[in-house]
Amino acid sequence: MVTVTRQVESRLDPRRWWALGALVASMLVLGFDMTILNVALPTIAEDLGATTGQQQWTADAYIVVFAALMLPAGLLGDRFGRRRMLIAGLGVFLAASLVGAFAGDVAQVIAARALMGVGGALVMPLAMSVVPSLFPREEQTKAIGMISAASALGMPLGPIIGGWLLNHFWWGSVFVLNVPMVAIGITACLFLLPESKDPAAPRVDIVSTALTALGLGSLIYAIIEGPAKGWSDPVVIGGFGAAVVLLGALVLRERRSERPMLDLSLLSHRGFLSNTVAATLGMFVMSGVMFLLPQYLQAVLGTDSLGTGVRMVPLMGGMLVAAKLAQPLVVTFGARAVIVVSLVVLAFSAFLGARTTVDSGYGFTALWLSLAGVGIAFAMIPAMGGALGALAKDRAGRGAGLLSTVRQTGSALGVALLGALVAGAYTAKLSTAGLPGAAADAARDSVIGAHVVAGELGDRALTASANSAFVHGMDLALVVIGIVSLAAAALSAVLMPGRPGPAEPAVADPEVAPVRTDA
Repeated sequence: MVTVTRQVESRLDPRRWWALGALVASMLVLGFDMTILNVALPTIAEDLGATTGQQQWTADAYIVVFAALMLPAGLLGDRFGRRRMLIAGLGVFLAASLVGAFAGDVAQVIAARALMGVGGALVMPLAMSVVPSLFPREEQTKAIGMISAASALGMPLGPIIGGWLLNHFWWGSVFVLNVPMVAIGITACLFLLPESKDPAAPRVDIVSTALTALGLGSLIYAIIEGPAKGWSDPVVIGGFGAAVVLLGALVLRERRSERPMLDLSLLSHRGFLSNTVAATLGMFVMSGVMFLLPQYLQAVLGTDSLGTGVRMVPLMGGMLVAAKLAQPLVVTFGARAVIVVSLVVLAFSAFLGARTTVDSGYGFTALWLSLAGVGIAFAMIPAMGGALGALAKDRAGRGAGLLSTVRQTGSALGVALLGALVAGAYTAKLSTAGLPGAAADAARDSVIGAHVVAGELGDRALTASANSAFVHGMDLALVVIGIVSLAAAALSAVLMPGRPGPAEPAVADPEVAPVRTDA
């Protein structure tokens, strides 16, 4: 037996842990990118004159493209070589980072973010799919956990590192940071990562991919443009109409397909559906809060970029605590109880945050933000495991793909819907009386724009009005989050199966720290 074990070990590539280091570096970059941009958005808005809608697109361009291409990107790797497509994805991400770093206007930044979404969609699923070709079964859980932890570690570090860079360099430095790390990842993949593929993998459904991207893009466009153009504007109505047609066509196509790219029939499973809703709500809230919070911290409270990054840590800290404690609580109380209570905690934190005023200060923000982080993660992590654990093993792969796509869609909608709500409330409450036309338009574009105008004119009344209007809009968004969280808690209590908890760990998704099952 010892001889056989030694023979197996001798056949394993001794460089596999170095290759894993390359994958960890790649996932760390994606982890940074999920949060680092949020800190930079107020600076980009000030330097490039970005409106609230353009800031929303800067965040959502990446997410929409990522959500639409993640599944077909995984199939491309299966058919043409996972190593080859992983390197291609890193190369696209590197090139897009350079474009973003030296962009001369907001449109170029948005285009760069969309291109980064293409690269991220190739890297995220393929980084996981190469693990079986590198490691024996007994080492795979450890390897996947390290990749997952890298992405999770990047999320809290992103705002802090981004804030430090913005305090010392220009806003493009948050993109330049990606370049050396991605270059190291590409070099390591070239020399250390073996090629692997699955010739029997299904073909990429180009039509379904296009319908997904165009449908989500149309929906997000209509939501973002609604506050500025008016909800009755023909362009906005046309965007909603196009989204209904395109996404409806996607549903019909996938239901009729023998081998659908998105197996929508999984949503008929009560356990999978209810857990997917809870996990998606977590992404919706987290993305929306992280989009709005830097603007509040920098514009209203007057913190600098580094201070903003540090002040976002309570949200991430709460999530990291939950990632460590979620599984023991699920084992003790069952997944349904943990998720329902967590959603109630999230609702409470949102209603508490909705009491924020211009004079509340950061201490109050840190309180409700910490509670929100705990609520989001304690709901999201068990829900991800519960969604996959509700399915038979032969459907788990398709379930993971659908879950990831729906969660990314929730993330994009969080930025779009909550951002649109704040933008509409801000514009309605802002007082621009006595301002010249161009100055009034700039002030209405965003709270950052209002501060720039107020600084140029020495108008303290405009600053006070802008701060009050933005906090009013943020409070409304938090009330909506609280109501939706309570509704999700009630839905989860009714629809989720009781104990036992999830049978599968949630390590298949590298966006959140893994939940251990061997404790």
